[in-house]
Amino acid sequence: MEPGRHIVFVVFDGIKMLDVVGPAEVFAEANLFGADYVLGYASPSGEPVVTSVGLRLPVGGTVADVAEADTVVVSGGDVLVTRAVPADLTEAIRMLQPRARRLVSICTGSFALAAAGVLDGRRATTHWRHARLLSRAYPDVRVQPDALFVEDDGIVTSAGVSAGIDLALALVEQDHGADLARNVARSLVVFMQRPGGQSQFSAPLEVRPPRTPALRSVVDLVSAQPGLPHTVGSLAALIGVSPRHLARMFTAELDITPARFVEQVRLDHAKALLDSGSGVAEAARAAGFGSSETMRRTFVARLGVSPSGYPARFATARRDGGEDDTAAHAR
Repeated sequence: MEPGRHIVFVVFDGIKMLDVVGPAEVFAEANLFGADYVLGYASPSGEPVVTSVGLRLPVGGTVADVAEADTVVVSGGDVLVTRAVPADLTEAIRMLQPRARRLVSICTGSFALAAAGVLDGRRATTHWRHARLLSRAYPDVRVQPDALFVEDDGIVTSAGVSAGIDLALALVEQDHGADLARNVARSLVVFMQRPGGQSQFSAPLEVRPPRTPALRSVVDLVSAQPGLPHTVGSLAALIGVSPRHLARMFTAELDITPARFVEQVRLDHAKALLDSGSGVAEAARAAGFGSSETMRRTFVARLGVSPSGYPARFATARRDGGEDDTAAHAR
């Protein structure tokens, strides 16, 4: 076997290309600064696979050919959340786990790890869009929906897509130290450590219409008028139930507490206002936070970024090279 730290990517038809090449480029770039990674690709069948962008990805063989590896990486793909995880993929993961020092998933690759049973009782994350599905489908997995990546006793899972780059940089830092990892981040023009969690990228709260008409009226009111002084007590009184009963209704139908629901709706409303150019004080008032400080605390706690810093993350990209271009500076 070629000397060095062997990184084996387990791939399959429908795999998201960036989930593979993003982390792979980090490890390859690290080699330019003195790391010793050896990259390999294997599929359950040993056949090339077709990626999400239609390109065929050659492999070096089957997973059975992998005698040992420093790190096994299972990347994600939409097929892992739209249909059952293929049995040959889960079997490959079970086969490779004891042969590797660490087992890694990127994005929805966590669904494959969960289906293989290796995440039972462990903390894990996945793409923010699918975190609730992962929690429902695999209740023994302790899902951390806002984390960019989570490590639990040799098993590491990452958030969506480009978060695989963040994870790969963290692994390089573990293996070769912060200085080398920082050089890689600067060379690739990415953050050494991305500010905030993945919630800052999430779409507004998607709530399926409650079955109970009374609960639907509460949800509709909060969604339509987040600026009103909503409390659990006032919402319960609106439909003639106790606060405790309202909490049970929210948990049973929406898997969220009333207070958390109100906070999330207000947060989404404030994000939209800031995106459209509103000032912090105006957004705080219109979204129902009451004060800029209350909104700031919520933003920092939930998104890892202040309200004043949030809009710059998603500012329109300029192409004229002007001085006010939004740029990412690696730290």
